[in-house]
Amino acid sequence: MNDIAKSDDAAPARDWLEGVRAHLSLTRCHPLRTVVLLPFAQMLPAARAEWARGATSGFVPRFETTHTWARALGGFVPQPEDISFDMARDGLTARLWIERAGLSAEREVLAPRLVESAHALAQVAAAKSPSARAAWAADARAAVSGGLDNPMLALESAVARVAVEWAAASGYATDVLFEAALADDVECIAVIEGFQHDALAHEIARSKGARAVILPLAHDFAARGAIALHAARDPEDEAERAAACVLNRLNAGVSPVALVATDRTLTRRVRALLDAAGVPLRDETGWKLSTTRAAASWMVALRACARQASTDAVLDWLKNAPAFDARSVSRLEALLRREGMPAWSGVRHWLAHVSDAENALVIATMADEFREAMNAARPLTAWLAATRQFLQACGQWEPLATDAAGARVLAALHLDEEDAAGLADFLARSPYASRRMSHAQFMAWANEALEAMTFKPGAPRDAPVVILPLLQLPAWPFEAVVLPGSDEVRLAASPEPPGPWTALQRELLGLPSRALLDGSLLAAWRFALGRPLVDVLWRAHDAGGEAVLPSPLVQALLLQGAKPEESDPRPNRQVLPQPTPLPMPRGDALPVTRLSASSYEDLRRCPYRFFALRQLGLREADELDVEVDKRDFGNWLHAVLRLFHEALRDGAANPARQRAALLDEAAATVTRRMGLEDDQFLPFASAWPRLRDGYLDWLAGHEADGGRFSKAEFETSQPLGEHVLHGYIDRIDQLPDGSTFVIDYKTEPRETTRQRIRTPLEDTQIAFYAALLPDDTLRAAYVNVGERDGTHTYEQDDLVAARDALIDGILVDMSRIAQGMPLPALGEGSACEYCSARGLCRKDFWEAA
Repeated sequence: MNDIAKSDDAAPARDWLEGVRAHLSLTRCHPLRTVVLLPFAQMLPAARAEWARGATSGFVPRFETTHTWARALGGFVPQPEDISFDMARDGLTARLWIERAGLSAEREVLAPRLVESAHALAQVAAAKSPSARAAWAADARAAVSGGLDNPMLALESAVARVAVEWAAASGYATDVLFEAALADDVECIAVIEGFQHDALAHEIARSKGARAVILPLAHDFAARGAIALHAARDPEDEAERAAACVLNRLNAGVSPVALVATDRTLTRRVRALLDAAGVPLRDETGWKLSTTRAAASWMVALRACARQASTDAVLDWLKNAPAFDARSVSRLEALLRREGMPAWSGVRHWLAHVSDAENALVIATMADEFREAMNAARPLTAWLAATRQFLQACGQWEPLATDAAGARVLAALHLDEEDAAGLADFLARSPYASRRMSHAQFMAWANEALEAMTFKPGAPRDAPVVILPLLQLPAWPFEAVVLPGSDEVRLAASPEPPGPWTALQRELLGLPSRALLDGSLLAAWRFALGRPLVDVLWRAHDAGGEAVLPSPLVQALLLQGAKPEESDPRPNRQVLPQPTPLPMPRGDALPVTRLSASSYEDLRRCPYRFFALRQLGLREADELDVEVDKRDFGNWLHAVLRLFHEALRDGAANPARQRAALLDEAAATVTRRMGLEDDQFLPFASAWPRLRDGYLDWLAGHEADGGRFSKAEFETSQPLGEHVLHGYIDRIDQLPDGSTFVIDYKTEPRETTRQRIRTPLEDTQIAFYAALLPDDTLRAAYVNVGERDGTHTYEQDDLVAARDALIDGILVDMSRIAQGMPLPALGEGSACEYCSARGLCRKDFWEAA
């Protein structure tokens, strides 16, 4: 082979093309019998056009990459044990290899690692001719026999050994190139080198001896363009500055512009900003198929079919499946959130006993019919057929098939009939033809397939902005380069080689060494700096506030005298202040005729909250999480005390020594009825004995003073002019003189309860409960049931006066609302801390008073 140097003053593409012409003239090879192997498929059209412009004859060499050449020759059909670089197939084959190694128990965990290692070794094995692969395999076995012999690394060692055997035994689509290179119609092979060493192209060229030539793709980059350095504060600032740099280049008429992808998250943020500005983009990096909306929709459906699926998972699927009526699904969701049912398994049974839930029950029944069809274990081919029927029946197939990412999902999982037939042929020749997979195993297989695939959205080739990796910059004649993420983390001067291999093993296996990777990165960096216009950006702090240094490559520029730009690339705009006024809605068009204690408390705390939550009827969606909180404990305790006192009233055992057992029995009954798991309720259950004993001590004293339980959770209403007062009273007792004693249980801190009774006219709850009863002489108190301090009574004095004042206030306030009195947001005190309407009233954006 000959190495021909190129002149420094020629354009890179023209330079290596002249090198090819010079080599053809020297060896007297005909262009029609010449193959030029390029490092990037994106260069093929430009290379053919450039050759045609400078050709002295009409003959054009064959421009290919190793992959396009092998694909054109065709004829390769992967055998069941071959590495196909299709995760859907290779994931299954990896499991078979692991089983043969005697690691069946670890099959699901080790399979993805084996595929990763085998794919890395396959790049090396494919670069060896089939006749030389056995010798490589012998050296590879020796390489992995040491270095991972520590007992703690037994599984890693096993994966490495199996990966070698798999890579050595596999056939490859590019094997046909070794025969094609020796064919009579190929006289010469020219390899154009990129920044990454292409061992396969070199090996193929070696077969032509002196008639092969290897040419560098670009200059040695002694020259530099105009470099602008930008130091950003944080990731968001860096993304905005990078987008501004791109826009500034385009506005100046510079195109195309390269946006180098060094960090996936940062690149997607910059892309979002450019999309918002209407800039056409071509993305050569793409993103994982599993992160697309289409893949998420598919995985949501699959997760919803698990036997132990959560209510949230099933609702998420129902809201994305067109077959289900949206209004009925919304009604079902409202019912389940109100009840707080985290597990779907009991939904149908519960709905069957709920009035006015017919449509919701129909939806739940349909959902379970779909889910049950996707639960039974079956072979993979049967899983694919069932999945097609499932997606078509619930209306998700058509949206996936007509969406670019969705079509890619169907192809990756071999769900359309043509791809399914290909996978079925593969499975027919493998042990997986009849092997049954559970729902969890099928979901793991599908997730692996989607994680391994990349989705690249379609875009015009002449898009003014191209997103691509740093090593692919020579693929386009860029006039400007924007390089964000140039910090020590994302652009390390010496990147860590992938895989578990030691330096010696990488050398023996033929994998790229750290020095080779460092050299490739440095060459690409120098090439980037050689573009006419270059913007380099880095952040001073990560999202968590941790300080980050510039990349050592950037630090080298700073040491050479380069200085960060003082001006911000983002253009300044004059934004006139537009303060948010204090909201002053009127509620006369939204009359409220039914008042509860909590609704009137909202009016007293903040009129706007009353307007938003009570008149407009807005409310936060209840969570369906499984964690039991203080509110759940309060509801549980109210139910326990009601059951306990009703049992005592109805003739259950009365001696004090039996009351603790009766209270425990009530607690167990309520826990079972509410479906509370032992592990969920453990923090509160551990405090129960002390709370129980403290309550029984209080009850003994209360009964000694003459108090007798009458009723609990008493629902009542009382007309008041044009309105109706309505509420539930926790407990009503009768005193020896025949008067009524109203009790409201509290599980809050004792000081909070004390604060409630200090100013009777400001305490809405007890006074409101008094207004619900017709008695003119009554007493009322809060009973604080504490976990540590026992149970104590906090009686409200001057109750009748507080009740009368409350009634007068209700009449006046509701009259004013009916007359159109504004309902301002007060924005004062603790009422705003946990207010559901805070985001609606825009308290944080009001104009300064």
